[in-house]
Amino acid sequence: MVFILIGIILYLNVLVIVFVYYLLWKKRKVIGFQLGMNISMAAGGLSGMCSGIILIYQFPLYFVTVTVISTIFGVLVGSMYGGMFDFQTILSGWISGLMAGVMSPMVGAAAGQSEGFIFFVEGIFILLFLVISTSTKYN
Repeated sequence: MVFILIGIILYLNVLVIVFVYYLLWKKRKVIGFQLGMNISMAAGGLSGMCSGIILIYQFPLYFVTVTVISTIFGVLVGSMYGGMFDFQTILSGWISGLMAGVMSPMVGAAAGQSEGFIFFVEGIFILLFLVISTSTKYN
């Protein structure tokens, strides 16, 4: 049961990432490069972190595979969000997603299958993307 729930959480994370990207795409011309860099670093880093933790909970014996997948996912999300602005933000999102994707399976393995930890990380994920989606309103 927990295996299915964790898979649903990963799917919902992808939906949130795509939805917030769509919201920001419409407002990308009014976002400055400082805010764009913060958005790409936060999105890439936390996406890589959450995906690595979720995948290491689902597949605890496939450490290298989970690390590669979470790193690629973090790099793609960081680059995708950074691509809305300029080359510097692409690079910042790329590096942030890379670092978080490499480290997140270690964090997930050290947490020891704690359900409270995964809900804590998901709460931070939802809160961050809520802040990102409302950041253009106050820019």
